[in-house]
This record gives sequence, C-alpha cells and structure tokens, in this order.
Amino acid sequence: MPKLIEMMKPWQWMLYIFFWALFVTSIDRHDLATWPQFFVKFLSRIVQYTLSIIPSLYLIDYLRPIFKRDNPINVSMKILLLFAITSAVSATLVMLVKINTGWLVYERKAFVLDVLFNIVITVGFTLVFMLYFIRRYRELIALKQSFEHKLTAQNDLIKARIAPHFFFNTVNSLVSLIESNPPKAADLLQHVSALFRATFDGAREISFEEEVALCEHYLAIESSRLGDKLVVNWNLPDDDVMYDMVITALTLQSVLEKMLLNVVEMTTETIFIDITIEWHQHRVTITVTVQLPSKTLMIVHDLRRHVNFYIQAERLRAYFDQSADIQSDVTNEQIVTVINYPLYDVSI
Repeated sequence: MPKLIEMMKPWQWMLYIFFWALFVTSIDRHDLATWPQFFVKFLSRIVQYTLSIIPSLYLIDYLRPIFKRDNPINVSMKILLLFAITSAVSATLVMLVKINTGWLVYERKAFVLDVLFNIVITVGFTLVFMLYFIRRYRELIALKQSFEHKLTAQNDLIKARIAPHFFFNTVNSLVSLIESNPPKAADLLQHVSALFRATFDGAREISFEEEVALCEHYLAIESSRLGDKLVVNWNLPDDDVMYDMVITALTLQSVLEKMLLNVVEMTTETIFIDITIEWHQHRVTITVTVQLPSKTLMIVHDLRRHVNFYIQAERLRAYFDQSADIQSDVTNEQIVTVINYPLYDVSI
C-alpha cells in the first residue's frame, strides 16, 4: 500500500479539492440566490474539504503498518469510516464559523441535513477513488509478479550456465587437494559454499561490497586450479563510497566467469585482468580489461560471440533503469567490458 499523500503533489491535491468543491457547490446551489452567496459557499467547501482530506491522508499513511496486517475489506471500511468522520467534523466546524460570522442562519434541520449531505458526498467520492486505486493496485501486483517471474527465469539461466563446468572443475580440485593439502581444501570448500549460497539466493539487489566478496570467492576457487595463469588487479573506490553502492547479485561475477572460460582456460600464458570501479555523477562504471595472450591464437569473432551479457544487462535494467547496459569491445590485444548503470547517492 503506497503512501497516499505521495501519490500526487500538493498542488495536484489542492486542484482536486478545488474542482470537487466546485462540483458539489454547483449541484447544491438550489438555495443560492446571488453570486456572492455562491462564492461564500464555494470557498467554505474548499476549506471544509481541505480540513477533511489532508488530515485523513496523513492519518491513513501513519496507520499503514496496521493496515498491512488487515484484509482489504476491513481496511476499505475503516478508510470510508475515517473519511465520513472527518467530513462530519469539518462540515460542522465550517458551518459553526459561518453561523458565528453571520453568513449562515442556524436551522437545526438544515444543519443536520447539510452535515449528512457532506458525509454522503465524501463517502461516494472516496468509494470511487478506492475502486480506481484497487484496480491500479491489482495491475501493479500483476506487473510485479510478471517481473519477478522474468527475473527468476533469467537467474535460473545464469545458474545453469555457471554450474556445469564450474562444478566439475571445482570437485576435481577438491579431490586432489584433500589428499595433498587438506587445509587448502578446507579453505577452498568455504569459498565454494559462499559462492553457491549466493548463486541460489535468486535475483536480488546486494551491496557492492558483497558482490566484490563473491567475485573474490570465485577467483580464489579458480586460482586454485589455474595457478599463475591468472592475475587480477582491483581498483576500488574508498570504503565510504563502496558502503553506499549496490548492484544486482552475480553481475560482475558473471562477467569474470565468462572471461575465465573464454580466455584464461584457452591458453597457457598468464592473463592479466584489471577491474576498475567508479561512481561519478550518479552513475556507476565498472571497467573489466582482459589482456589477450600474445602467443596463443584467439579468434576475435568467436570472442565477440561468447562475451555477450544480454541477460545480465536485462537484470540491471529491471532493478535500476533502462539506461543500464553492459558492452564489450574486443580487439586483437584485449577485451574491455563496461558495466554502466545509474545509482543516486542517498546522502546528497
């Protein structure tokens, strides 16, 4: 349930109140003989509806934690009752002011009927608004479920691509280390546990520190098998900057996984990977530069086909913005992959 007061800007709420007051005054003009009487009643209704609607919206927003635990029917009845009470109170206060200033002659029957009329009109408008809100809410729920199903399917595809070769290579490394170096095998098993736990947590947004930790777990696992063939240099922002950064889980790890699969494992030469992270003007830019081997033949066309990050880019767009993207530039000397997405600093 979103905050109602934030659904429209203050001037939009006042515009809504203005036209609502104009409409009600127009249909209730049977006892108005002159234009000054019309304007007095019109202005009094603006004041009345402002006193009725704005406090009610703030009160509903304040009670949101309680309403979340209740069923929709009960919540709807409570909201209608709240608007009916505030309408009766505001109508009574406005009419008492008009009576004391001489703008209205007190008649008990007319006074009660006017209060009841305002209650009925307010409840009617509230009911129409709630029906529209419920329809929009159901559409948003359906859209959210579709979005979650899409992300789940994308995450399953990523897991399916990571699991086969990585799992068997890791098992083989563990088997050899258990006999030759049990402490190193235990460390490797901890890295494997941390990485696979994150892999099967599903598509989600995590802190950048967590993503870097997952990448380090992954690189530690692969380094136990690749040895000196892999050298990774990290260029990270300050800890204070990293603390506020977020990213979709396994985005950077997936990029590194493809680089190791398509470059490092295809050569006996040492491959240098440089990872630079920058956060500037509300955008995060992650540059992964992989130096291609000089003696081993690497077919650039095949590399361009294999280093495609469409699924990872879609996950980024789903969480951040349609401007998020992942692009790779492949030359004869290197592969430069740039992860770019908007991220606003909450402290600014």
